[in-house]
Amino acid sequence: MPAVHTTHSVPNLDEAPFEPKSIDPAHVWLMSISVGMIVANIYYIQPLLSSIASTFRISVAEVGTVAMATQLGVALGMLLFVPLGDTKERRSLIVKLLLVSSTCLALVAVSQSFFWLAVASFGVGVAGATVHVIVPFAAHLAPPAKRGAVVGSVLSGLLFGILLARTFSGLLGQWVGWRAVYWVAAGLMLILAALIRAQLPDSKPTLTMSWPNLVRSAGVLIREQPVLREASLLGGIFFCAFSAFWTTLVFFLQTPPYHYGSGVTGLFGLVGAAGALFAPFVGRLADRYGARRNVLAALLVTLASFAVMYFFGTNLIGLCLGVVLLDVGVQSGHISNQTRIYSLLPEARSRLNMVYMTSYFIAGAFGSSAGTLLWQRFGWGGVCGLGSCLLILGCAVFASGQPDLASAPKGAKA
Repeated sequence: MPAVHTTHSVPNLDEAPFEPKSIDPAHVWLMSISVGMIVANIYYIQPLLSSIASTFRISVAEVGTVAMATQLGVALGMLLFVPLGDTKERRSLIVKLLLVSSTCLALVAVSQSFFWLAVASFGVGVAGATVHVIVPFAAHLAPPAKRGAVVGSVLSGLLFGILLARTFSGLLGQWVGWRAVYWVAAGLMLILAALIRAQLPDSKPTLTMSWPNLVRSAGVLIREQPVLREASLLGGIFFCAFSAFWTTLVFFLQTPPYHYGSGVTGLFGLVGAAGALFAPFVGRLADRYGARRNVLAALLVTLASFAVMYFFGTNLIGLCLGVVLLDVGVQSGHISNQTRIYSLLPEARSRLNMVYMTSYFIAGAFGSSAGTLLWQRFGWGGVCGLGSCLLILGCAVFASGQPDLASAPKGAKA
């Protein structure tokens, strides 16, 4: 990989960035499983929205705000905790956040009012930012030549978690009720905290900086890194469209010709798991040919998914094909964008990830809210129209950008 240009505006670098020669495959597996289990906490709610609305006697639009609150919590967690990955020992930070996550999940399970459900869900989102301490940790442990593949492998666990969370919560919620889903999740976080404490290596930080200065330096990164700005905007577009679809799918599947409940809705997570299987391949393509090229392909595939779901969504095969295309496209775009930003400044990976993922989840929160509102007013056409317009905007953003010269592999166009 060619030398990466660094900015002198990011202060207080104490030593040269750590560049490992290899990474233990067992660590990659544990981090992949971990991010899947943690991110699942954010998405358990989507197949359960109809049941929760019934429990608290609220409307579709009101229950959509719970999913929005969770994603806004993730955005706040990015700001509060993810930058600390550059200055704190990551393993201990991850374990502490997992204990907070377990507590918040238990509070969701015992919530007796819609208000406290929303507050506890917000806390689940805040603690869910743990995922984005782990992903830069994986990039930190990976050798440069394999960074895209390692990030892709870890993010495949993330997408499996997102998609299979819906299957797990939909089936378990239909069987024993939605509260049981959160009790099980709380216990899993305690088990995961013990495994990470025992198995992952510690990571000595290479940066000494206070939290306010970390956040201010993130502003410097936004100003001085055009690749970060473009990747963050495109990542937000992908996830806004993705969230609008998955938040409203449970309501679409209750209408003719389907008339399905939460259990069947959750099974669509298995259909979308094709995107997770595709993730390591996307990472290797990014290593070999350049990540930005992958982003354009991902935009077009995701746009095609909404066209398929609009025209053929009332046919089960057409809907399944659309779900596969959506998840392959969004996952490909996400991996490629993260590979791009991790190639910029090794000593600032947590802050780069904070900027990217904060925009990602703010956009996702908007997508969850806008999706339910458009569903109520315009039905399935409104949801697919929102996704299509977002992806067309993404193509325009891509066309106006510049190649990632710093991160492009030798001999490849970015």
